[in-house]
Amino acid sequence: MLKEGRFVSLTTMKRLLLSTLVAFSLAQAESVKDREGAVRADKARMEHDKRWAYNDLDSAFKQAQLTGKPVLVVMRCVPCLACMGLDTAVLMESDSLSSLLDQFVCVRVMNANSLDLTKFQFDYDLSFSTLFFNGDGTVYGRYGSWTHQKNSADQTLVGYKKALEAALSVHKGYPANKAELALKQPAPIPFVSPTDMPKLAERYKRDLDWNGKVVGSCIHCHMVGDAMRTSYRDKRKSVPDEWVFPMPAPETIGMSLAGDQIAQVSAVTADSIADKAGFKAGDEIIKMAGQPLVSVADVAWVLHRTGESARHEVLVKRGGEETKLTLDLPAGWRKKTDTSGRASAWSLRAMAAGGLNMLDLTDEERKQRNLGTDGMALWVKGLGMHGPHAVAKNAGFMKDDVLIEVGGRRERMTESRLHGHLMQDHFKGDEVPVKVLREGKTLDLRLPMQ
Repeated sequence: MLKEGRFVSLTTMKRLLLSTLVAFSLAQAESVKDREGAVRADKARMEHDKRWAYNDLDSAFKQAQLTGKPVLVVMRCVPCLACMGLDTAVLMESDSLSSLLDQFVCVRVMNANSLDLTKFQFDYDLSFSTLFFNGDGTVYGRYGSWTHQKNSADQTLVGYKKALEAALSVHKGYPANKAELALKQPAPIPFVSPTDMPKLAERYKRDLDWNGKVVGSCIHCHMVGDAMRTSYRDKRKSVPDEWVFPMPAPETIGMSLAGDQIAQVSAVTADSIADKAGFKAGDEIIKMAGQPLVSVADVAWVLHRTGESARHEVLVKRGGEETKLTLDLPAGWRKKTDTSGRASAWSLRAMAAGGLNMLDLTDEERKQRNLGTDGMALWVKGLGMHGPHAVAKNAGFMKDDVLIEVGGRRERMTESRLHGHLMQDHFKGDEVPVKVLREGKTLDLRLPMQ
């Protein structure tokens, strides 16, 4: 094709086409929300793409074994606006990204229906994730970005490229480094596939319904966590930490990591777990618990696989020199995880709190209400009106109520921490006694567990 007397490369045409399609998709998502159209357009655009194997993991791993290349698997929830900017930037392929992708066998998976959960374990609440494998199935690392999740227009790729470079470095050292990768491998899980889970088996099949409502037949990744929690609740069992507080962010232990680096500390909270371990802003985390890191998601994975308490050795580069730190995680450390911004928070609010959406009042707000700073004061900023999200409303709870005691617990806690308490110490069918403040009076209510 000619343009101003010059040939336009296929790569350039692909970028122009993708840019136009994404702009259209954004407009659609923000207006008519054509989720069905977005999924069908993605299939039409990608199923014959020369770069990406579309929903075909088996052939990708076979090709990796033949070529010696590592496998790069993108998990993308196409109907979700979140991470659209990142997804677009990856598909548009700048020259520097193309040279990296050339070194992988690339796969694009847009639903979780037939996903092998014994191999694919990552942050199920993200709308875009990437996993790196050896052709033999060994996991090299994970990538996921909450920065892009929260800002759908963000198309920055610096951190993503660094993750690809780090994964290639791990691949270069394989299999000599296989022992270091042991803790990166998936954990035991009671279900092989999402369609093996009772909650999902009732409605979904392994294959999508392309002849009908394809979106309605799609298992989204966040549904995996929802179904796992339901499996425990239906048996009246305590839900394990890793399914109530999954993939803890580094902020849980008091440090922030830069989104444009592999795992570089950008800030440390005074007197936090990270501060006591000796982390400093500017530190580059090279290894954590003996594992080489490819992105911030690998730090979250280490924390995710950590039990009630643990001690991890951490190798950091500081001022050009390597330094070893000891990270002590005391009992209860994980309960500080903030899950309020996750997709799973929606189902947790129904399951644990009957649809209550709560915020811990700030010290200033407590002062205005003559409340102390050490006790529970969870303000109901909203509550559901329909189905399982209406249970609290039907039990007498109202917007602007302030919960000051739940199941005998009165200490200060976040909504996330309360969800953990209710998911682990109370069971489906229970009615938990709750004290609320309403217009200056204390009322006794009961919150049904689901």
